[in-house]
Amino acid sequence: MAGPGRADRPKVVALGGGHGLHVMLSALVQLPVEITAVVTVADDGGSSGRLRREVPGIVPPGDLRMALTALAEPDATGTLWSSTFQHRFRGDGALAGHPVGNLVLVGLSQVLGDPVAALDAAGAIMGVRGRVLPMSAQPLDIVADVAGLDEDPMAIRRIRGQVAVASTVGQVRSVALDPVDAAACPEALKAIQEADLLTLGPGSWFTSVLPHLMLPDLAAAIIGSRAHRLVVLNLAAQMGETEGFSPEQHLEVLSDHAPELRIDSVLADRARVELPQRLASAAQRLGAQLDLHDIAIAGTARHHPAALATSLATVLGRASRSGRHR
Repeated sequence: MAGPGRADRPKVVALGGGHGLHVMLSALVQLPVEITAVVTVADDGGSSGRLRREVPGIVPPGDLRMALTALAEPDATGTLWSSTFQHRFRGDGALAGHPVGNLVLVGLSQVLGDPVAALDAAGAIMGVRGRVLPMSAQPLDIVADVAGLDEDPMAIRRIRGQVAVASTVGQVRSVALDPVDAAACPEALKAIQEADLLTLGPGSWFTSVLPHLMLPDLAAAIIGSRAHRLVVLNLAAQMGETEGFSPEQHLEVLSDHAPELRIDSVLADRARVELPQRLASAAQRLGAQLDLHDIAIAGTARHHPAALATSLATVLGRASRSGRHR
């Protein structure tokens, strides 16, 4: 884990999970900022899902592992450990398909008795430039109300689990977490309280972004924060979760799930916005300024970390000028 922070460096808390958070962290490490990643803990698919079933009570490690690797020091040691953590066991046995890092994090959690201590220990090994924290120290489940799964198009069916929600052929109307009263990670709440910039997105909207607003004390911390709040929109709608969604619909869903949330900036790729004025109006309704930049890797639906870093620097500069950066 990184050493004591420098007072002149803005503190950035990135909220999310999976590949979206990975690209955000890959951009942030290019800037002179202190980074804390607050990661979703509701994954129930792949290796994380298998480990949740085999080791009850553990925090699913997959998204946490990916955040650590994004922040690993790019020297020989950090690169080796990052590659090792991402390496998946081969073969047909019980370990096949598990990333090494998932097993290490579960083992460290059992040895140390605390997932936060486990992440800090893993971060020290990898020379992580920042800190990775779970949104909660207990595993959570995503529950969604989905339409379009029955003959009656208006009928709502409740489905459970991150994989089921992410891959549904229906239209997700709302999401919640189970248990609804789970406690947020205290270290995450402290980081949000001290932050100069909070980022939400990019990432799977209903399963990586919105869950941070479904945990009561975490949502309260985000809503009450004095930090500049930035939403980074996805480059394309996600099959199942947000298929057919326009960029402005992503903001409307965010507002529906957290009506009290105010946003300061919305960042989107210029080429992916068909109706800029409509998106600007949707952003303004949340209190935000819209930034349209070229932040995609050409010919793909993936963000370019260096271009995203440049855009983040612009937002940080605005936050500083407006007095939000303390």
